[in-house]
Amino acid sequence: MSGSKDYYKVLGVSEKATSDEIKKAYRKLAKANHPDAHPNDPAAAERFKDIGEAYGVLSDTEKRKKYDQMRRLGAFGFGGGGRSGPGPRPGPTGAGGADPGISFEDLQGFGSGLGDMFSSIFDFSGRKGGTGSRKKKEDRRKGQDVEYVVEISFETAARGGKISIAVPITEPCATCDGTGGQPGSRVSLCAECNGSGQVSFGQQGFAVQRPCPACFGRGMIPENPCQSCKGRGEVRQDRKIQISVPKGVDTGSKLRLTAQGERGASGGPPGDLIISFKVKPHRFFRREGLDIHVTVPVNIVQATLGSKIKVRTVEDKRVVLRIPAGTQSGTRFRIRGQGIEKGDRVGDQIVEVEVTVPDKLSDEEQQAMESFAKASGLKH
Repeated sequence: MSGSKDYYKVLGVSEKATSDEIKKAYRKLAKANHPDAHPNDPAAAERFKDIGEAYGVLSDTEKRKKYDQMRRLGAFGFGGGGRSGPGPRPGPTGAGGADPGISFEDLQGFGSGLGDMFSSIFDFSGRKGGTGSRKKKEDRRKGQDVEYVVEISFETAARGGKISIAVPITEPCATCDGTGGQPGSRVSLCAECNGSGQVSFGQQGFAVQRPCPACFGRGMIPENPCQSCKGRGEVRQDRKIQISVPKGVDTGSKLRLTAQGERGASGGPPGDLIISFKVKPHRFFRREGLDIHVTVPVNIVQATLGSKIKVRTVEDKRVVLRIPAGTQSGTRFRIRGQGIEKGDRVGDQIVEVEVTVPDKLSDEEQQAMESFAKASGLKH
């Protein structure tokens, strides 16, 4: 906001207005001047912005106190009744009024660090003029974390391993190196944000700052926008990454990759990439905690007379399992240490026998069954 605007007049309240009166006035004006209510009025957005900025200062006790002190000293070209400081400085015509060229360097002569005070109220440290267009250290925010779901096979989840993924992410434009302009293009100060890279909006009782939409938060606008990124300085593309899947991950398990997320603002560190795993179901294995469950069919001869069968494990081994004579369908056998390994723990493999009746027996099986029936006194 320009230093020549009176925040009290913007909100239509007196200098002695209470916090409740300021809040009430702000809500009324914000509702009446919201840009959505005036789609054909280009000035509505500016009025709405001024109202938000005024409320942002006057609703904050410390900022209001500093603002009032500056106001009494005539720093804005106006002041309340009974001010004891110097009056407004002459304008270009010599008449009393606001000096549109006022800067906080001009105020150092008043003593008591008023220039710093002015800066703390209006946050002009990133604007050109005295301090240049440098970004404040606190503006160098960490980039956003990116969460990406990766579907993996049952075996990879159990055994671990390396996989390659392609994550859609925002990257600096390779053509313009993130500047937003064609190589060699001249740049100028953004008129919308005056080089700060930020614009302020009043919203629901608060004055909030957002990256300037005109310069995309850079504070500068190139003369010839980059054709590759349309002047944004960044492009959306797939980043290929190889990741190591730890042993024993399950659906919902997460893996954090530091500094692999979105890039930070104003040179801040990038965010992290958070991989969320989704394990595909398997036609043979199923998991319960660290245990692996399988169902193995055996025929009635094997179940009746007993047998030895080979069972595949999740580590792709073949384990010999002895089936005792007279085993019933649904009987479970435990193979120790052949489940999921996770850290210093390892589960077991649970084998459930499913007895099936064969459509046809071999001669050997036929003779065995007849002998068994005869010994048991069964007739057929």
